[in-house]
Amino acid sequence: MIEIYGLNKIYDNRVEALKKITAKISKKRTAIIGRNGAGKTTLIRILSTQLMPTSGYALINGLNILKDEEEIRKKVSCIPQEARPVGLLTPYEHILIYLTARGYSFKNASEEARKALKEVNLWENRNTPADELSGGMKRKLFVAMALASNAELVFLDEPTTGLDPLSRLEVWTAIKGLGSDLVLTTHYMEEAQSLADELIFMENGTIIKQGTAEEVLSEFKGKVRIESRKPVDNWKKAGGLYIKYVDSEEAHEYVKMGYDVKQITLEDLFFKYGVEIES
Repeated sequence: MIEIYGLNKIYDNRVEALKKITAKISKKRTAIIGRNGAGKTTLIRILSTQLMPTSGYALINGLNILKDEEEIRKKVSCIPQEARPVGLLTPYEHILIYLTARGYSFKNASEEARKALKEVNLWENRNTPADELSGGMKRKLFVAMALASNAELVFLDEPTTGLDPLSRLEVWTAIKGLGSDLVLTTHYMEEAQSLADELIFMENGTIIKQGTAEEVLSEFKGKVRIESRKPVDNWKKAGGLYIKYVDSEEAHEYVKMGYDVKQITLEDLFFKYGVEIES
């Protein structure tokens, strides 16, 4: 259980990354989605005790992030978006060092490293210096570190960025095998739906929607998205598109007029709320 109370973060450049958000996260696996700059990474960093909030606080299974950070760090594992491996160390050595630093014996750390590297299909590269790994392999290495930790709660910030489709599926399989509670951020909507029991949609430092995929899309029930590449009066502009939402029964009229008709997906949260906030 994660309980968030009035969490606010203002950086030195006066950017307010989090705007006094309050929420409870109680599902086994939660995905945080939102555009770049929505506040996802800031929230992850604060909850994992890497960053102090400007005001407010949060509880991780009853432990206060402001007062109990040392105890929390024993129970969580966090793989940040900007994580980079040490070039001369191998995947096996990365995990071995990480686990012994967390208090594992050398024997147990070695066994957990072996299991985790096999889970993400990196065992054959266990002795390859990190500098010689592809970008995708480096991301899988960090996921393996989180898997090996057996932490109560794992934070993954965009864990599959840069992976090819096959590698992404391998990591998804490994993440699904986690016994830990999980909070992840992602820009892949399919990933969010595949891995998470609950979704949190953030925009402009606030939580706009929280719930299952069906719940966060409830306002779009029975609707479709109409798209035009040419400007249309009173339609919202989203990137290079102009969009409008109508009841599905009306779709055929727009097809006759030559517009594209699309089914509702999680991307419509970005279209609707991102456009509204910008306007």
